Amino acid sequence: MPALDFSGPDWLMLGASGRVGRLVRAAWMADPEASMQLIPQMRCDRRARAEQALCWAPLDGPEPFERYVRADGTPGAMLMLAGVIPATGADFSINVGLAVACLEAAKAAGCARVIIASSAAVYDPLAPMPAAEGGPASPASPYGVSKLAMEQACAPYRALGMDVCSLRIGNVLGADALMRNARKGSALTIDRFADGTGPVRSYIGPETLARVLSALAASQTRLPEVLNVAAPGGCAMADIADAAGLRWTWRDAPRDAVQTVTLDTAQLEAIHEFTAEEVTARGMVAQLRRMPAML
Repeated sequence: MPALDFSGPDWLMLGASGRVGRLVRAAWMADPEASMQLIPQMRCDRRARAEQALCWAPLDGPEPFERYVRADGTPGAMLMLAGVIPATGADFSINVGLAVACLEAAKAAGCARVIIASSAAVYDPLAPMPAAEGGPASPASPYGVSKLAMEQACAPYRALGMDVCSLRIGNVLGADALMRNARKGSALTIDRFADGTGPVRSYIGPETLARVLSALAASQTRLPEVLNVAAPGGCAMADIADAAGLRWTWRDAPRDAVQTVTLDTAQLEAIHEFTAEEVTARGMVAQLRRMPAML
């Protein structure tokens, strides 16, 4: 497996207690150098204090971050994984506010590189696939609309010279709907389309995502403004379920169901060289199984 690169100054990861943040942090904590150089940010609670995280709620103002910078210096990169995820009644406008608050804090501290978690949901699921960064972004959900607005809010900071990269991330295995439903003990069903097969989606394993973030944070060249993040080729949800040993059944796909939503990963493949294990359902599930049980 490719090694993580933790050369240079500390990196600050916002959203360390979220679904994706916990997975990425667990992958990084397996590396001894990472445990010394990765600074997690969490909301101020007992868990944050126990884990020696930076207690900071960006929407409440930058003061905790400013105190950290005065004491320990400016992070080499800010990794913004925090945000409101799809849920009934969620206020997705918070995603834009969080991004702006973090960018303002980074600008004031002189942190020139900010990597922000956007989503593949900015693409139209009915458009030709795989979706490429240079193609149109036309989200079909309020969540996707908020993520596209968040990306657009980054433009003024790039104009100031900051290196801001928005990651259009596919399904992160372990934080995706299929695996979340499996942990809840829900009866799992997978849509079956007219050709007898199920949905195909872009996935990425948690360890691979950690390596990608490591490569981006440590890059010696300016990052792309937007970057699709997923393993190449897409993966059948049925293959993920089988590799994970889940019990599931087919159901007839609803009329409005979309069979294939995948990302063009050519830009990412020029940055991160994927191994054979990283692109298969079995390999991604193996990564998830190496995560601590608490996840």
